[in-house]
Amino acid sequence: MQKKYCYTLIFGVVALLMLTTGALFASDASEMDRRIEDNAKKTWVFCTYLKGDDIRINSNSGVVTLTGTVEEESHLMLAADTVADLPGVKSVDNQLVIKGDYPAKGSDAWIHRKIKIMLSLHRNLNENTEVFVKDGRVTLKGEASSQAEKGLTTDYVKDVEGVKDVNNEMTVVPRQHKKHRSFGATVDDASIKSQIKWALLFHRGTNAFTTHITVRRGVVTVTGTAGTLAEKELVSRRIEDIHGVVKVDNQMIVR
Repeated sequence: MQKKYCYTLIFGVVALLMLTTGALFASDASEMDRRIEDNAKKTWVFCTYLKGDDIRINSNSGVVTLTGTVEEESHLMLAADTVADLPGVKSVDNQLVIKGDYPAKGSDAWIHRKIKIMLSLHRNLNENTEVFVKDGRVTLKGEASSQAEKGLTTDYVKDVEGVKDVNNEMTVVPRQHKKHRSFGATVDDASIKSQIKWALLFHRGTNAFTTHITVRRGVVTVTGTAGTLAEKELVSRRIEDIHGVVKVDNQMIVR
């Protein structure tokens, strides 16, 4: 009888431990999910590029589901890529949809949107540049802080898919302090990485490359392959002025 009582007591203690451990695991998982959802909303990408979108974030044991609407086709990828790189995230189910009508690919309106987004990605360009597109030919107006910035703007716009020609009528107005956005180290690593992937897709000269990007405290490491040394250098140039990038370590192999 005493032995039976002891077994019963042991089984009870084990069951209680299992229940307690299960509750602790469930509590930890729930806390992790809340942290993922909160961190996603606080990322620089969600607070800037996606601030006008209606995005709902739900994490269940690290599996994140995105629902709601976005204004731009490219925001679908940007949101998913940013969340995917957050600590604790196992996978992302992207169910976001574009709000309203979206310009047909290759149309002047579509090219205009791509140029404006591209300008906002690079901190050395003026995102307030006026952009006019007619039959794929682009006219740029506004101000540049130097001749170098004006030339860089022309170079970047020429590289956008669909652009046939660029007429840059920007006025060079030297100024001591740039009025462009500058966020430096305040940009989180997940946002930096998603911006880089976004930017490389925008540029015809880099979107065909096979690259792997890692970011740690703003330092970007790039691996993969490039056809020539010039192509490798082009990748570095397209990355180095992305918001938040501190340094680029390009380890791509030239083949």
